[in-house]
Amino acid sequence: MPLLLWIIVCAALGGIASAVFAVALLWVPERHSAQLLPHFLSFATGALLGAAFLALLPEAIAGAGTAGAHGLGVALVSGLGVFFVIEKLVLWWHSEAEEGQGHVHAHSHGHHHGRHRASGILVLCGDSLHNALDGVLIAAAFLKDPSLGFVTTFAVAAHEVPHRVGDFAILVHAGWSQRRALVLNLATGLASIVGAIVAYVALRDALGTLPYALAFAAAGFLYIAVAGLIPGLHGKSDPRTSATQVALISAGIGVIALAERLTHS
Repeated sequence: MPLLLWIIVCAALGGIASAVFAVALLWVPERHSAQLLPHFLSFATGALLGAAFLALLPEAIAGAGTAGAHGLGVALVSGLGVFFVIEKLVLWWHSEAEEGQGHVHAHSHGHHHGRHRASGILVLCGDSLHNALDGVLIAAAFLKDPSLGFVTTFAVAAHEVPHRVGDFAILVHAGWSQRRALVLNLATGLASIVGAIVAYVALRDALGTLPYALAFAAAGFLYIAVAGLIPGLHGKSDPRTSATQVALISAGIGVIALAERLTHS
């Protein structure tokens, strides 16, 4: 299969299939889904950390060599900064959505409906931006090594599942029907395909920049894990919950390590 087709398929898996799985999880009784989601967060944290430290960064270092060490550092810092800005934008969109829901009782029905629609659109914009960047990360990894692309796709899908569950719930709460929320949530996954194709076209003729693109991708995974997911794991700190989190984070890292070993054996 041509490389570009693999990239498109995997970008679709990361952006669209994860949304389908997330919605399927929502159909599980609320009591059970509330118990499962924290476990997904723990496992996704491990998968992201494993992909960053065991897959993306080693490939970036091998490609750039000692002469490119400073450039890799710049790429890492730039990646952290870009993902910080993106998170700020997404949080702003989400806060605007929640504010629109919180003030509906003080407005007319027409305005109530308009605020609901606006909040849904804001969430979809944030999802699209996030998914487009995921597609860029997947394409950069595939251009370096297809096995690295598969590992990156797995890490992207793992962290997208809990993210999509939350966004789907927000869309429904904002007044969209479940069917329409599902369709629109799936549609935002198309942004990952667009991002992947753009990255493929931009990077295939500039392969010398790939190590730095991989370092940028590693920074994104690290930021999502450390700034996005780990704080949510501290909501409960009892010994049993903590032990479960450590075990699932370790499992996520272990799956990436195993995948790396199998694909390079």
